[in-house]
Amino acid sequence: MRVIPLAAGECLNLAALTQRGAAWRVQAYPAGFALLLHPSGPVLLDTGYGPQVPRLMRRWPGVLYGLITPVRLAAGGTAAAQLARLRLDIRSVKTVIVSHLHADHVGDLRAFPAARFLLDGAAYPPLRGLRGLRAVRRAFLPELLPPDFEARTDALPFAPAPAWLAPFAEAADVFEDGSVWAVRVPGHAPGMIALVVREAAAGEDGSEWTLLATDAAWSVRALREGGEVHPLAQNAFFDVQQERRSRQQLQAWLARHPRARVIVSHDIPEDRVPEARNLGA
Repeated sequence: MRVIPLAAGECLNLAALTQRGAAWRVQAYPAGFALLLHPSGPVLLDTGYGPQVPRLMRRWPGVLYGLITPVRLAAGGTAAAQLARLRLDIRSVKTVIVSHLHADHVGDLRAFPAARFLLDGAAYPPLRGLRGLRAVRRAFLPELLPPDFEARTDALPFAPAPAWLAPFAEAADVFEDGSVWAVRVPGHAPGMIALVVREAAAGEDGSEWTLLATDAAWSVRALREGGEVHPLAQNAFFDVQQERRSRQQLQAWLARHPRARVIVSHDIPEDRVPEARNLGA
Protein backbone atom coordinates (compact mmCIF):
# COMPACT_ATOMS: atom_id res chain seq x y z
CA MET A 1 0.00 0.00 0.00
CA ARG A 2 1.35 3.43 -0.89
CA VAL A 3 0.05 7.02 -0.78
CA ILE A 4 1.16 9.40 -3.52
CA PRO A 5 0.13 13.01 -2.76
CA LEU A 6 -0.59 15.09 -5.86
CA ALA A 7 -2.19 18.45 -6.67
CA ALA A 8 -4.43 19.61 -9.51
CA GLY A 9 -4.26 23.38 -9.70
CA GLU A 10 -4.08 25.92 -6.93
CA CYS A 11 -6.13 28.68 -5.39
CA LEU A 12 -5.09 32.10 -4.13
CA ASN A 13 -5.97 33.40 -0.71
CA LEU A 14 -4.69 35.81 1.91
CA ALA A 15 -2.25 34.12 4.26
CA ALA A 16 -3.67 36.08 7.20
CA LEU A 17 -7.08 34.47 6.64
CA THR A 18 -5.73 30.92 6.61
CA GLN A 19 -3.56 31.31 9.70
CA ARG A 20 -4.16 33.83 12.46
CA GLY A 21 -1.16 36.14 12.81
CA ALA A 22 0.22 35.55 9.29
CA ALA A 23 0.96 38.39 6.88
CA TRP A 24 -1.74 40.04 4.78
CA ARG A 25 -0.28 38.82 1.50
CA VAL A 26 -1.60 36.68 -1.33
CA GLN A 27 -0.43 33.10 -1.18
CA ALA A 28 -0.96 30.13 -3.50
CA TYR A 29 -2.39 26.93 -2.02
CA PRO A 30 -2.32 23.61 -3.90
CA ALA A 31 -5.58 21.81 -4.59
CA GLY A 32 -4.38 18.49 -3.27
CA PHE A 33 -5.63 15.01 -3.98
CA ALA A 34 -4.05 11.62 -3.40
CA LEU A 35 -3.43 8.45 -5.36
CA LEU A 36 -3.69 5.34 -3.18
CA LEU A 37 -1.97 2.30 -4.67
CA HIS A 38 -4.14 -0.40 -3.13
CA PRO A 39 -3.75 -4.10 -4.04
CA SER A 40 -7.21 -3.97 -5.65
CA GLY A 41 -6.13 -1.17 -8.00
CA PRO A 42 -5.56 2.61 -8.02
CA VAL A 43 -7.86 4.63 -5.79
CA LEU A 44 -8.22 8.41 -5.59
CA LEU A 45 -9.00 10.61 -2.63
CA ASP A 46 -10.62 13.64 -4.29
CA THR A 47 -9.50 15.06 -7.66
CA GLY A 48 -8.51 18.70 -7.15
CA TYR A 49 -9.65 21.14 -9.82
CA GLY A 50 -10.76 20.10 -13.29
CA PRO A 51 -11.12 21.97 -16.59
CA GLN A 52 -14.76 22.80 -15.97
CA VAL A 53 -13.95 24.83 -12.83
CA PRO A 54 -12.33 27.83 -14.57
CA ARG A 55 -15.13 27.80 -17.15
CA LEU A 56 -17.81 27.92 -14.46
CA MET A 57 -15.95 30.75 -12.74
CA ARG A 58 -16.20 32.89 -15.85
CA ARG A 59 -19.99 33.06 -15.66
CA TRP A 60 -22.59 33.94 -13.05
CA PRO A 61 -22.73 32.97 -10.21
CA GLY A 62 -19.45 31.03 -10.33
CA VAL A 63 -17.64 34.29 -11.01
CA LEU A 64 -18.19 35.18 -7.35
CA TYR A 65 -16.39 31.99 -6.30
CA GLY A 66 -13.51 32.95 -8.57
CA LEU A 67 -13.33 36.48 -7.17
CA ILE A 68 -13.16 35.25 -3.58
CA THR A 69 -10.83 32.32 -4.34
CA PRO A 70 -9.05 32.77 -7.69
CA VAL A 71 -8.05 29.49 -9.32
CA ARG A 72 -5.06 28.59 -11.46
CA LEU A 73 -4.97 25.31 -13.38
CA ALA A 74 -2.16 24.64 -15.82
CA ALA A 75 -2.68 22.75 -19.07
CA GLY A 76 -2.13 19.08 -18.30
CA GLY A 77 -2.50 19.72 -14.58
CA THR A 78 -5.72 17.81 -13.95
CA ALA A 79 -5.92 14.57 -12.00
CA ALA A 80 -6.77 12.63 -15.17
CA ALA A 81 -3.78 14.08 -17.05
CA GLN A 82 -1.40 13.32 -14.20
CA LEU A 83 -2.57 9.71 -13.97
CA ALA A 84 -2.03 9.37 -17.71
CA ARG A 85 1.58 10.51 -17.25
CA LEU A 86 1.92 7.82 -14.60
CA ARG A 87 0.68 5.34 -17.23
CA LEU A 88 -2.55 4.67 -15.39
CA ASP A 89 -5.70 4.28 -17.48
CA ILE A 90 -8.43 6.45 -15.99
CA ARG A 91 -10.83 3.52 -16.45
CA SER A 92 -8.68 1.50 -14.05
CA VAL A 93 -9.78 3.87 -11.28
CA LYS A 94 -12.81 2.06 -9.91
CA THR A 95 -13.07 4.03 -6.65
CA VAL A 96 -12.87 7.72 -5.83
CA ILE A 97 -13.16 8.50 -2.13
CA VAL A 98 -14.71 11.96 -1.82
CA SER A 99 -13.71 13.83 1.34
CA HIS A 100 -16.38 16.49 0.77
CA LEU A 101 -18.08 18.25 -2.11
CA HIS A 102 -16.28 21.58 -2.39
CA ALA A 103 -15.26 22.48 -5.94
CA ASP A 104 -11.54 22.04 -5.31
CA HIS A 105 -12.12 18.42 -4.30
CA VAL A 106 -14.58 17.23 -6.97
CA GLY A 107 -13.48 19.34 -9.93
CA ASP A 108 -12.48 16.38 -12.10
CA LEU A 109 -14.97 13.68 -11.06
CA ARG A 110 -16.44 13.58 -14.57
CA ALA A 111 -13.08 12.36 -15.92
CA PHE A 112 -13.49 8.98 -14.19
CA PRO A 113 -16.47 7.25 -15.82
CA ALA A 114 -15.74 3.80 -14.36
CA ALA A 115 -15.44 4.95 -10.75
CA ARG A 116 -17.87 4.66 -7.90
CA PHE A 117 -17.82 7.44 -5.35
CA LEU A 118 -17.46 6.70 -1.64
CA LEU A 119 -18.41 9.43 0.83
CA ASP A 120 -20.08 10.00 4.15
CA GLY A 121 -23.84 9.73 3.83
CA ALA A 122 -24.12 13.16 5.48
CA ALA A 123 -22.08 14.96 2.81
CA TYR A 124 -24.55 15.36 -0.04
CA PRO A 125 -28.08 15.79 1.41
CA PRO A 126 -27.50 19.36 2.76
CA LEU A 127 -26.21 20.42 -0.66
CA ARG A 128 -28.42 18.41 -3.03
CA GLY A 129 -31.01 21.12 -3.64
CA LEU A 130 -28.66 24.10 -3.72
CA ARG A 131 -28.28 26.11 -6.91
CA GLY A 132 -27.01 29.54 -7.84
CA LEU A 133 -25.81 31.81 -5.06
CA ARG A 134 -26.90 29.41 -2.33
CA ALA A 135 -24.61 26.75 -3.79
CA VAL A 136 -21.68 29.12 -4.33
CA ARG A 137 -21.95 30.27 -0.72
CA ARG A 138 -21.18 26.65 0.24
CA ALA A 139 -18.26 26.39 -2.25
CA PHE A 140 -20.42 23.89 -4.14
CA LEU A 141 -20.75 23.92 -7.93
CA PRO A 142 -23.33 21.22 -8.75
CA GLU A 143 -22.39 21.29 -12.45
CA LEU A 144 -19.12 19.52 -11.51
CA LEU A 145 -20.93 16.36 -10.48
CA PRO A 146 -21.49 13.68 -13.15
CA PRO A 147 -25.14 13.38 -14.24
CA ASP A 148 -25.28 9.91 -12.67
CA PHE A 149 -23.51 10.97 -9.46
CA GLU A 150 -26.19 9.70 -7.09
CA ALA A 151 -26.46 6.34 -8.86
CA ARG A 152 -22.69 5.86 -8.57
CA THR A 153 -22.44 6.92 -4.92
CA ASP A 154 -22.04 4.59 -1.95
CA ALA A 155 -22.12 5.66 1.69
CA LEU A 156 -19.05 4.69 3.68
CA PRO A 157 -19.85 1.87 6.16
CA PHE A 158 -19.23 3.57 9.50
CA ALA A 159 -19.17 1.34 12.56
CA PRO A 160 -17.66 1.48 16.08
CA ALA A 161 -13.98 2.39 15.68
CA PRO A 162 -11.10 0.22 16.90
CA ALA A 163 -9.48 1.47 20.10
CA TRP A 164 -6.34 2.75 18.36
CA LEU A 165 -8.46 5.31 16.45
CA ALA A 166 -9.60 7.04 19.66
CA PRO A 167 -10.95 9.64 20.18
CA PHE A 168 -13.02 8.82 17.09
CA ALA A 169 -16.04 6.77 18.12
CA GLU A 170 -16.82 5.56 14.60
CA ALA A 171 -14.76 4.73 11.54
CA ALA A 172 -15.20 3.01 8.18
CA ASP A 173 -12.83 0.22 7.14
CA VAL A 174 -13.03 1.30 3.51
CA PHE A 175 -11.71 -1.89 1.85
CA GLU A 176 -12.43 -4.24 4.77
CA ASP A 177 -8.74 -5.13 5.05
CA GLY A 178 -7.58 -2.60 7.63
CA SER A 179 -5.50 -0.61 5.14
CA VAL A 180 -7.66 2.52 4.81
CA TRP A 181 -9.88 3.94 7.54
CA ALA A 182 -12.23 6.89 7.15
CA VAL A 183 -13.11 9.08 10.14
CA ARG A 184 -15.71 11.80 10.30
CA VAL A 185 -14.38 15.38 10.56
CA PRO A 186 -17.39 17.57 9.67
CA GLY A 187 -17.55 21.32 10.12
CA HIS A 188 -15.50 22.78 7.31
CA ALA A 189 -18.09 21.09 5.09
CA PRO A 190 -20.99 18.75 5.81
CA GLY A 191 -19.98 15.11 6.05
CA MET A 192 -16.27 15.78 5.58
CA ILE A 193 -13.95 12.85 6.21
CA ALA A 194 -10.25 12.24 6.74
CA LEU A 195 -8.38 9.03 5.97
CA VAL A 196 -5.88 7.08 8.05
CA VAL A 197 -3.86 4.84 5.73
CA ARG A 198 -1.53 2.01 6.71
CA GLU A 199 1.40 2.07 4.28
CA ALA A 200 3.27 -0.81 6.00
CA ALA A 201 3.13 -2.76 9.26
CA ALA A 202 2.14 -0.05 11.73
CA GLY A 203 3.93 0.65 14.99
CA GLU A 204 2.22 2.01 18.09
CA ASP A 205 3.78 5.44 17.51
CA GLY A 206 2.02 5.70 14.15
CA SER A 207 5.26 5.56 12.14
CA GLU A 208 3.70 3.68 9.24
CA TRP A 209 0.40 5.53 9.19
CA THR A 210 -0.43 8.45 6.94
CA LEU A 211 -3.17 10.84 8.00
CA LEU A 212 -4.88 12.45 5.02
CA ALA A 213 -6.58 15.25 6.91
CA THR A 214 -8.13 16.88 3.80
CA ASP A 215 -9.41 20.37 4.76
CA ALA A 216 -9.23 20.01 8.55
CA ALA A 217 -6.46 22.65 8.44
CA TRP A 218 -4.80 24.86 5.85
CA SER A 219 -1.33 23.63 6.81
CA VAL A 220 0.37 20.67 8.44
CA ARG A 221 1.84 22.99 11.06
CA ALA A 222 -1.56 24.41 11.98
CA LEU A 223 -2.95 20.91 12.47
CA ARG A 224 -0.01 19.69 14.54
CA GLU A 225 0.32 22.84 16.65
CA GLY A 226 -3.30 23.91 16.91
CA GLY A 227 -3.26 27.12 14.85
CA GLU A 228 -6.59 28.82 14.17
CA VAL A 229 -7.77 30.54 11.02
CA HIS A 230 -8.76 34.20 11.08
CA PRO A 231 -12.33 34.77 12.35
CA LEU A 232 -13.31 36.10 8.90
CA ALA A 233 -12.40 32.74 7.35
CA GLN A 234 -14.72 30.94 9.75
CA ASN A 235 -17.64 32.46 7.88
CA ALA A 236 -17.02 29.91 5.16
CA PHE A 237 -17.37 26.92 7.52
CA PHE A 238 -20.55 24.89 7.41
CA ASP A 239 -20.47 24.61 11.21
CA VAL A 240 -17.80 26.44 13.24
CA GLN A 241 -18.20 24.38 16.40
CA GLN A 242 -18.09 21.09 14.50
CA GLU A 243 -14.99 22.25 12.66
CA ARG A 244 -13.15 23.01 15.89
CA ARG A 245 -14.22 19.71 17.48
CA SER A 246 -13.11 17.71 14.43
CA ARG A 247 -9.73 19.43 14.34
CA GLN A 248 -9.22 18.79 18.05
CA GLN A 249 -10.00 15.10 17.56
CA LEU A 250 -7.36 14.85 14.83
CA GLN A 251 -4.86 16.62 17.06
CA ALA A 252 -5.63 14.20 19.89
CA TRP A 253 -5.08 11.23 17.56
CA LEU A 254 -1.77 12.71 16.41
CA ALA A 255 -0.67 13.19 20.02
CA ARG A 256 -1.03 9.42 20.44
CA HIS A 257 0.64 8.68 17.07
CA PRO A 258 3.28 11.41 16.77
CA ARG A 259 5.25 9.79 13.94
CA ALA A 260 2.30 9.48 11.58
CA ARG A 261 2.82 11.39 8.35
CA VAL A 262 0.36 14.24 7.88
CA ILE A 263 -0.98 15.43 4.54
CA VAL A 264 -3.52 18.24 4.23
CA SER A 265 -5.07 19.31 0.97
CA HIS A 266 -3.64 22.83 0.75
CA ASP A 267 -0.06 22.41 1.97
CA ILE A 268 3.18 20.73 0.90
CA PRO A 269 2.94 17.07 2.00
CA GLU A 270 4.89 16.15 5.10
CA ASP A 271 7.87 13.82 4.66
CA ARG A 272 8.41 10.75 6.76
CA VAL A 273 11.17 10.78 9.31
CA PRO A 274 14.15 8.83 7.89
CA GLU A 275 13.52 5.68 9.93
CA ALA A 276 10.00 5.42 8.56
CA ARG A 277 10.56 5.88 4.82
CA ASN A 278 10.14 2.25 3.79
CA LEU A 279 6.68 2.17 2.23
CA GLY A 280 5.01 -1.14 1.62
CA ALA A 281 3.63 -1.75 -1.85
